[in-house]
Amino acid sequence: MEYALVWLRRDLRLGDNPALRAALEAGLVPVPVYIQEVTDGELPVGSASAWWLHHSLAALDRDLRDQGSRLLLRRGDPARELLAVARQLGAHKLFWNRRYEPRHLARDRTLKQELGDAGLDVQDFPGNLLREPWQLLKADGTPYRVFTPYWKALQRTGVTEASNTPLAWPDGEAPQVDSLSLAELQLLPAIPWDAAFPDIWVPGEAGAWQSLERFCTEALVDYPTDRDRPGLPGTSRLSPHLHFGEINPRQAWAALSDWGQQHARPGTLAAIEAFQRQLAWRDFAHQLLHHFPHTAREPLDRRFAQFPWARDYGESLRRWQRGQTGIPIVDAGMRELWHSGWMHNRVRMVVASLLTKNLRIPWQEGADWFMDTLVDADLANNTMGWQWVAGCGADAAPYFRIFNPVRQGERFDPDGTYVRRWVPELGRLPAKWIHCPWEAPSPVLDAAGIELGRNYPAPMVDLAASRARALAAWEQIKQTR
Repeated sequence: MEYALVWLRRDLRLGDNPALRAALEAGLVPVPVYIQEVTDGELPVGSASAWWLHHSLAALDRDLRDQGSRLLLRRGDPARELLAVARQLGAHKLFWNRRYEPRHLARDRTLKQELGDAGLDVQDFPGNLLREPWQLLKADGTPYRVFTPYWKALQRTGVTEASNTPLAWPDGEAPQVDSLSLAELQLLPAIPWDAAFPDIWVPGEAGAWQSLERFCTEALVDYPTDRDRPGLPGTSRLSPHLHFGEINPRQAWAALSDWGQQHARPGTLAAIEAFQRQLAWRDFAHQLLHHFPHTAREPLDRRFAQFPWARDYGESLRRWQRGQTGIPIVDAGMRELWHSGWMHNRVRMVVASLLTKNLRIPWQEGADWFMDTLVDADLANNTMGWQWVAGCGADAAPYFRIFNPVRQGERFDPDGTYVRRWVPELGRLPAKWIHCPWEAPSPVLDAAGIELGRNYPAPMVDLAASRARALAAWEQIKQTR
């Protein structure tokens, strides 16, 4: 019996897993390995992502045991750990699916050479995007910096097809190789701030397909309109499943196309295209980070290196993080994030705009907070999203897009369902005032039991005045070269 190592990272699934499939098609017994990498003594994942990772690894191990295999868990330097497992098994082949963050791509090239010199035949595969980040370029060979032309190019070239071939797992017992226990990875928090997560999420490949099935049957047809309504279950909530590779975007793309063929009715095809467009945004984020790796910490628009950000903003940042800004839809979003590890995409834009435009706090502060508190924390998507809202990223629109949180709330949460859920202090306030309680007459506030500054904060910033200051700051740098 000849073994092959399959190094799993952001591909925690059995279906349409090119590295796993390659091992099986070569007639080898796959030995799936997950290695917890540690950078400078710290885990390279945020707290909420670590919670998800723990449960995703547990789910994957259960799926592998159903196949007569298991997931090996190691901790440390990947080169050392992979070589140790290979030598213990007498294995000579190693397969993995690519990661696309600049640090991982560079490290993997070095690792491939190093392990090859040590006698391992290493093969890597595209497994977690619709197309590789270097495949779609403009006619002049440069990368796209605006989404719409990128989307049109993807539509012209098409998406790499997902493989639906069932895995034929070889008979036999799983090899006896040293493995850590899942508890030894210490991914779960010591303080149970994650108490609500298990009631909200089902990490793992089965959970991913359950989410997609629910979306198709309950929300897909109304997706083009309801996806912007945070008080409605109008989104797929697939983002953490996609991030950890429990389902890949090619599978989701194909499943939606199949659904459209089987359940054709007015609006379905338009709704499917609207969702597939969001999958393409995810790819676009990865190709941006690939071609402009400095954007993980620096603005794509170099003029923003001179932007006059606020100083001494620590208390303002803390109030934003805690959902105590006095701006209802912003506070609702930040509390949803803390409670569930997720935030509705429309609200993500609103809270980011308040931070970067009205408070003029550097976008990196918000990006760091999201990376620690989101279960779907993804470097490429997070970077693109924050730079897009801050006005310094890849976007055809200029800086003066400043979301008015009151108008956003009135438009997308008109009856206040979303705000009432996450800001219960305002629950008795009429819809007319739910997004701007500071404008409500005193009798209305009294009847609702609200005393601004006591049981709900007064707004921490004047929206109109801070908007004017943000535009003035833009004027200072817009001619910079």
